[in-house]
Amino acid sequence: MEQMGSPYLLAHGLGQPVKDATTTFDASESETVFVWARTYNWTSPWSKKPGPGKFQIIINGATLPNILGNTGTAWEWQLAGSATLLKGTNHIALHDLTGFDGRCDAIALTRDKTPPAKRPEPKPGRPAGDFDIVVCGGGIAGICAALAAARLGSKVALVNDRPVLGGCNSSEIRVHLGGRIETGPYVNLGNLIKEFGPLRGGNAQPGDFYEDQKKLDIVANEPNITSFPNFRVVQANMKDRTIESIVAQHIESGTRFVFNAKIFIDCTGDATLGALAKADFRMGREAKHEFNEPEAPDKADDQTMGASVQWYSVQSDKPEPFPEFDYFDLINEKTCEKVTMGEWTWETGMFQDQIDDFERIRDYGMLVVYSNWSILKNRLPDNQAYANRKLGWVAYIAGKRESRRLLGDHILTQNDLVNRVPYDDPTAATTWTIDLHYPDPKNTANFPGCEFKSIAVHQAIHPYPVPYRCIYSRNTANLMMAGRNISVTHIALGTIRVMRTTGMLGEVAGIAANLCIKHNANPRDIYNDHLDELKAIMEIGTGKQNLPNNQTYNMGTCLKP
Repeated sequence: MEQMGSPYLLAHGLGQPVKDATTTFDASESETVFVWARTYNWTSPWSKKPGPGKFQIIINGATLPNILGNTGTAWEWQLAGSATLLKGTNHIALHDLTGFDGRCDAIALTRDKTPPAKRPEPKPGRPAGDFDIVVCGGGIAGICAALAAARLGSKVALVNDRPVLGGCNSSEIRVHLGGRIETGPYVNLGNLIKEFGPLRGGNAQPGDFYEDQKKLDIVANEPNITSFPNFRVVQANMKDRTIESIVAQHIESGTRFVFNAKIFIDCTGDATLGALAKADFRMGREAKHEFNEPEAPDKADDQTMGASVQWYSVQSDKPEPFPEFDYFDLINEKTCEKVTMGEWTWETGMFQDQIDDFERIRDYGMLVVYSNWSILKNRLPDNQAYANRKLGWVAYIAGKRESRRLLGDHILTQNDLVNRVPYDDPTAATTWTIDLHYPDPKNTANFPGCEFKSIAVHQAIHPYPVPYRCIYSRNTANLMMAGRNISVTHIALGTIRVMRTTGMLGEVAGIAANLCIKHNANPRDIYNDHLDELKAIMEIGTGKQNLPNNQTYNMGTCLKP
């Protein structure tokens, strides 16, 4: 949305053509027009060959002659051909030819052979309603923030740019929950996660492992939450350093809503709202001298942890063919990964911008999965282990670990965590190791500068309560944050980024936001004037009491309290 102004359709068929995407439109008269598709040859950064994402357009049953999506090096209008429209209703279809992620952003009709000059301006937003709090982002942190504030009495809008909730823990990305609940000074924080957290662990598992419907149901059943699925935040309207309203756009229809509220909580992961509000943030790694962190580099740089395109194959009772996918020369019989699935270690994009380059990062992740699988299926001399296997799932949304980190009144550091520095505003405890990812040296040897495998370096810590001052913006008065975009250094992000921890921090943000509504205050005022009240509510939490802890998988290594 940031790069193009709209999303696009993706023919994600794992090498098998997908069903036609169809719709209808009305024409005021019968006439002959030129038909254009805005598309992109997605393998062009790595190969000069005609790309694999081929498709055609069908109008009223007639297939237009030109193949689209396999040429060019950028998003562009490509001519599908000419068609005669009928007066009244016309039928149009995108016809996929390969199943290899052909993409179409828009279709345009012109009376001459000139592509459209620009896309239409979006219509002004209409009021979404009046809310106390708007939570942007529907991952685990956003769910917990919305539930906590709503259960305490606030009227909440939950704005999420996907059709499902859960973020990286949804069936779209398939990362299991990590970290511990029932620890630290406030053992009841995290009870919320017992109510909707999946009961089974595992990365890159079948979609039902992630229990999307349970997450949707708990939000739908909370009367103080109004959910806005498929809406992405695209604008923040400011007065001085306060957010007065935001605009969110539906990713399919383009409909825009305006949301007014007193408090906004950014749980987008990428700090999308914070960036639109020009809140202070950082990306990349701090220099060692800034905070004297032992693991920090000598010089600051833009390196981040990467994003994972996970995948798995399934066994069949017969040979399963796979098309030749030959768009990346560095993967061959010697360098390929002889595996039947790939989870978090299939990680890319550490040296690219995790915001502006994220489509390319995801595309590269898919490129190496398809290229590797093609070698195993078609070129490996002894491929009996793969002959009867087929791709069962490849993520079309990469699981991201790091991008923008919004800055609060305190920036959590490695020294805070390791030295157990006490502060007067402790909240939920982080328990995961300081878990930082780097390119896998073996992968670097074969793919220098374009690695797609990672290693993790761990430093165990004692449970450490994150200061409240890390979850509100230092320069945007009514902005809070929860998730991987809170106020931490790159090193400290290594522990707080796992989802049970981000969920508990979301719960704290929701509690504090409700106190802001109660006292007509901003988040900083809660620290200055109402900290004891915040602590009293954290003692109780907002989840159901006395539920058994069903979140005991993937808790990670933690030193004793």
